[in-house]
This record gives sequence, C-alpha cells and structure tokens, in this order.
Amino acid sequence: MASVSKLTCSSFAGAASLSSTASRSSEPKLSVGFRLRAPIGRRSSSLSLSVSGNRAGGFSLIVKCSQDGNGSTTKRTTLHDLYESQGQSPWYDNLCRPVTDLLPLIASGVRGVTSNPTIFQKAISSSNAYDEQFGQLIASGNDIESAYWELVIKDIQDACKLFESIYEQTDGGDGYVSVEVSPRLANDTDGTIEAAKWLHKVVSRPNVYIKIPATADCVPSIKEVISNGISVNVTLIFSLARYEAVIDAYLDGLEASGLSDLSRVTSVASFFVSRVDTLVDKLLEKIATPEALNLRGKAAVAQATLAYKLYQKKFSGPRWDALVKKGAKKQRLLWASTSVKNPAYPDTLYVDPLIGPDTVSTMPDQALQAFIDHGTVSRTIDANVSEAEGVYNALEKLGIDWNEVGAQLELEGVDSFKKSFDNLLLSLQEKTDTLELVSH
Repeated sequence: MASVSKLTCSSFAGAASLSSTASRSSEPKLSVGFRLRAPIGRRSSSLSLSVSGNRAGGFSLIVKCSQDGNGSTTKRTTLHDLYESQGQSPWYDNLCRPVTDLLPLIASGVRGVTSNPTIFQKAISSSNAYDEQFGQLIASGNDIESAYWELVIKDIQDACKLFESIYEQTDGGDGYVSVEVSPRLANDTDGTIEAAKWLHKVVSRPNVYIKIPATADCVPSIKEVISNGISVNVTLIFSLARYEAVIDAYLDGLEASGLSDLSRVTSVASFFVSRVDTLVDKLLEKIATPEALNLRGKAAVAQATLAYKLYQKKFSGPRWDALVKKGAKKQRLLWASTSVKNPAYPDTLYVDPLIGPDTVSTMPDQALQAFIDHGTVSRTIDANVSEAEGVYNALEKLGIDWNEVGAQLELEGVDSFKKSFDNLLLSLQEKTDTLELVSH
C-alpha cells in the first residue's frame, strides 16, 4: 500500500492531514502526514509525505516535490492487481518537479501520467523548482509563453523517460505521458492540428500522448493528427454522442493514414466522470421530487457504463477487423475526473464501479490513495448495464438533457483550463518583472 496527496505538488498551505473516511475497520489504516520542510521562498523548500501501515511488516513510502528528487521502493499494491487481473491501467493525474518523485508511484503500480493546464499552473506557480530554468529562458530572450512551453516540455520528456520501460515492455500498450495543446485553441481546428504536430515533434518521445479536447471544432483535428501517425489522448468528453464522434475520428484517422503498420498509432478517450454528477445532482435538487433525489450520485457511473458498451460495439465488426489486420489498437476508454467532489459519496465511487479490460483510470492523489487503501479489484464496468440504462433513461424522463449536460460541462472544462493557462502566464510575467528588478 502507498499513498500520495496533491498537496505534495500544489499546495504550500502548511501542515495538513488526510485520512480515508470510508475505510472499513478490518482494513489496514493509513496515516498520512505533511510538513513544510523549509520556509516559503527558500530554494530547498518542499513538502514531504509519509505513509505507514498499522500491521506488522507494514510499508513505508515517501513522496515529495523537492529540489533533489526522491525514490523509494514499495510493496505490491491493489494497483498491480488492477492491471494484472482486470486489464485496467492505473495512471496518475498529476505532474511536478522533480519528476523522479514519480518513481515510488511507478513501483506501487502506476503505469502512466496525465497532465493538463491546471496541473501545470499549480506545479509551476506554487514551486521554486522551475525558477532557474525560467530565469535562463527569459535571459536568453524567450517570451513568457515560449518559456512556459519549454518548462512543460522538459517535465514531459523527463517523465516519458521514467515510463519508457513500461512502454517497451507492453509494446506500446502503456507507459504514456500526456501533454495538452494550448486551451486557447479549443475552438480552432487548424491551430490545434499544428500545435499537436509541433508538440509531438519537440517532445520527440515515442510514449507521449498529445491531448486534444473533444470540442466540435477539434474532432476533425483528432482525425487529422491520428492520420499523421501521432498518438492522441482525447480529453474533455462528457457525453455519449460526443464520445461516438471521437471514436469515429480515431477510426477515420487510422484509415486515412496510409500506414501499412498501425501498431504505433494509439489513443485513449478521456471520459470525464465526477463532474457529471456535480452538475446533474444540482439539476435533480431543483426538481426535488423523491424520485429525482434518489438518483443523485448515479448519473456519472451510469453514463460511463454505457460508454463502455458503446466502446465494445464500435471496436468490433468488419470495419474494425480490417484495421486490426494492419496492427491497429483499440482506442482505450480512460476514466478521468475520478476524484469525489461530494464528501457524502464513497471516495472510490468513480474507480471501483468502472473496472474493466482495456481501460485506463487516471487518478489524482485522493482517489489514488483511497483506492490503494480500500479499493475493490473486480470487473464491474459491465456488471450492471441494465441498471445503468434504467438510470440514464429515468434521468431523461425527468427532463435531464444529456447533450445539454455534456455541452455545459465541456464549456466549463475549456474555460477552466483557459483560466489556469492565463493565470499561469500572468504569474510568470510577474516573476519576470521581479527578475528584472533584481538584475537592475
């Protein structure tokens, strides 16, 4: 067992503690503690996280975002079981410097990393680990945005190196690190295509995924980028209709590539989960009937279950069989937004019910810690399909428009990433002004 917390990368709020609220009395208890190791502003400042078990022969894992890096070996965890017995790949939804702090997570069973503009905004703005490189970039004449991308590219390249062995061992099936195009391009088809090509070229690692949002404007971008032999993580998918369009874009791209060997062109479709409940629950509370209130906390898993059913349908039949003959690999479903937003819900709500073969679950710190502590490893994704269909249809009858829900969540997601991106560039500009004052 092991655990990590987002506080390691994104918060310098001082001491904090995290414990599982849903842990059963028969389960091993985790004690997780944080401490600020040096005053803010000092180069050596970092947060350390330690985890210990209460049984004899327990484990110890320390993960920290620091200047000097850290590595530690941990014992077998439920993450290993998840992959080996159920065929689901656990990924980590976070990235910060030094990337060597990922080593204990890899040892605990993590098989890939996802990042986004919000993750980098937190990592760069709350840490001094980027200051030296940033200062050199500015001194060399780079503008703020160019310097930002240099910081990001270095982290992605370094993380790709750490996961390279997993990528090779699985023949390109796992071990990916995802980096997203600028969120400012979410409604720019051609701009997204060019940005994806550029990122793929400058990162220059076989196990990098270029993240492209599943907006209506970017669905054609997905086809074009795939056709160029570039592997893609399609992000911000919130509805079944848009998910089907994403699958078609992947298939169209493979067919248009002209490649005789498609085995190295892969993709994941990041279907967001918890945010769906956040929005639908609010709509149900406005309706306020007993039936409506009884459906709270059920929409996200129900829709995700039906997404997996759609996945099984689309990646079968003559069209897919023809691509398989050329080495094509399925575009795996990736469950994103797996952290629980409502504390009244079980903290593994968006992990435990969505376990199935050829899928990925990318977990931020709290979800990862909870699943390692008391998650249940068993095939659940298609265990209650009829129940999921019942929930989905019941919500429609109550007036919940799934496409409208998806459209609103997509807009909110894009806006959130744009805000993070803009805020980070602003903070980097302020840092530049400080550096200039110091130099004078």
